Amino acid sequence: MRYIDVHCHVQFEDYVRDQAELLERMREREVGGIVVGVDRRSSEEALALARRYDHLWAAVGVHPNRIPQELFVEAFYRKLAEDPKVVAIGECGLDYYRPTQLTDEVKHAQQDALRAHADLAAILGKPLIIHARPSKGTQDAYHDLIALLTEKKAEHGKRFTGDIHFFVGGVAEAAELFALDFTTSFTAVITFTRDYDEVIRTAPSDRILSETDAPYVAPASRRYERNDPLAVEEVVRRIAEIREAPEEDVRAAMLANARRVFRL
Repeated sequence: MRYIDVHCHVQFEDYVRDQAELLERMREREVGGIVVGVDRRSSEEALALARRYDHLWAAVGVHPNRIPQELFVEAFYRKLAEDPKVVAIGECGLDYYRPTQLTDEVKHAQQDALRAHADLAAILGKPLIIHARPSKGTQDAYHDLIALLTEKKAEHGKRFTGDIHFFVGGVAEAAELFALDFTTSFTAVITFTRDYDEVIRTAPSDRILSETDAPYVAPASRRYERNDPLAVEEVVRRIAEIREAPEEDVRAAMLANARRVFRL
């Protein structure tokens, strides 16, 4: 394996017509992937794929925007997560951007669900995969996330770690997350915006991961098309350009970081 996409959704219906072909292309290109669930069904499907393909692993959890429709049932997700092919708990977290009415009740429901995911991750010794999206023009979701993770870090200690997927925060927020032993991962959005260059440029080399969030956010080379995990090669290339580092060194670091965080 030369590359790994630490966050993709190749179990989604977007791939119903060519899933097998795509996964074979990933194998040929030596691209591994962590298939991430967002609810019961997609978590089960992620694990089913991971069991069938040796270059795939799974994460299981409830996305914050699914919380109104689906509660996090610890017993159900614990049973899935005990499988050795499940390497993380999530996608879970805080989304203050999408709710049409961001009330205290909505925030508290998301925060309670995240605490439950965090406790399960600590019990099983597996990292979290966290979704955090602040409301427009703010970093509010990151501030609440950092406070919650600080609380859980004090409770669970060194074994409590994870990755902040599709990071869109600033240098200050990243530094606080790094201090809590969390990493940040970046998608192909960095191929068509410069908004995150400073974070990528200044982050310690062992705190960055590469992902695609496929089927979302295709790189500039095929903007607005369906994305796939093969785009992780372009993400790594762009990270190397931003950091003004040899691409091969960055590729090796991204792979080593993923192996460490997710114990692959």
